[in-house]
Amino acid sequence: MLHQLFTQVGANLNFNNQVNRKANHVFVFLEIFVHEGGIQSYVKDIFRAYQKLNPRYQAEVFVLRDRPNSAPDWDEKLRFHGFQNQSPYLGKLKMTLALLKCLLLQRPQHVFCGHINLATLIQTLCQPLGIPYTVLTYGKEVWEPLPNRERQALRSASGIWTISRYSRDRCCAANFIDPSQVKILPCAIDGNKFTPGIKQPELIAKYGLDNTRVLLTVARLWSGDIYKGVDVTIRALPQILQVFPDVKYLVIGRGDDQPRLAQLTQDLGVSDRVIFAGFVPTEELMAHYRLADAYIMPSQEGFGIVYLEAMACGIPVLSGDDDGSAEPLQDGNLGWRVPHRDPNAVANACIEILTGVDQRCDGNWLREQAIALFGMDALQKRLQELI
Repeated sequence: MLHQLFTQVGANLNFNNQVNRKANHVFVFLEIFVHEGGIQSYVKDIFRAYQKLNPRYQAEVFVLRDRPNSAPDWDEKLRFHGFQNQSPYLGKLKMTLALLKCLLLQRPQHVFCGHINLATLIQTLCQPLGIPYTVLTYGKEVWEPLPNRERQALRSASGIWTISRYSRDRCCAANFIDPSQVKILPCAIDGNKFTPGIKQPELIAKYGLDNTRVLLTVARLWSGDIYKGVDVTIRALPQILQVFPDVKYLVIGRGDDQPRLAQLTQDLGVSDRVIFAGFVPTEELMAHYRLADAYIMPSQEGFGIVYLEAMACGIPVLSGDDDGSAEPLQDGNLGWRVPHRDPNAVANACIEILTGVDQRCDGNWLREQAIALFGMDALQKRLQELI
């Protein structure tokens, strides 16, 4: 059966006819297109940057949970292979065989493992062939001690990439890894996609935001993700409203924690000041960012791409002070960082932001700084250094 699968997979992916292609790099991910999220957005940005590197670079991209035809029309530098299957076991088996055949035929210079859950597989295939591999990490999936096999695969990698100093430090402390083994490849922002602009009248009418100052959060409302801090911001509202009675809080996102949050607004008497907007498609997010006078998310993030999105739209930002947001907020130079579970601290910072006298409230300056540090050009330069 394995021989039949091996033959079938090789034929379907046409590896036997790719001898002349010779991939420099192989990327292996759990998913890229099947869901939208921060990690998926980060991976897509990496590939956009990769396409602009050395024109001779070629890469094979293996994705366990995406459909074979789910990738966009990438150029010839990137060849995409999806292995979505009703049987997770069969899908992983087919990807493993296809990946092995690719490694044997093309002998790439380097393999990039896109998730810790794939690291053991990548180690098993790459080490006997003498092919170096790097593991990409993001946040909480490596913040706690890993099972022995995953930890060994991580420690045996020729390199580890992560998105922030905070994620690096937590990963290394939990898994006894030398910090010098870990390189930082931060998230990026597309300054052409996220831009300042007027508040759209139709959205103002839709959400009842006439003559109001708007605090905004974009986050999943899952009971397992209360660290996003939406409840803390709601608890801060009574204090904020004493100074700025025209404030409303717009929450974009959905999840099973929304009933608890809605009840909290009732309990605190601020239900008329909080709007739960639900899910907003990615292409409509920029218009919603432009509604905001401040982006508020006292969270615990591995990085926090939403802060960059807000800053690129010229919106001042507030984050927690014990997480990866130190990177996009440049240790507080580009925004306010407060204890993430402290409603009083959130309230005081929001009042300061809405007063508008700090340089960090200057939308044009904020956008310039964010793009200079985290724009696509900066990502491309850093990726070139790492590769």
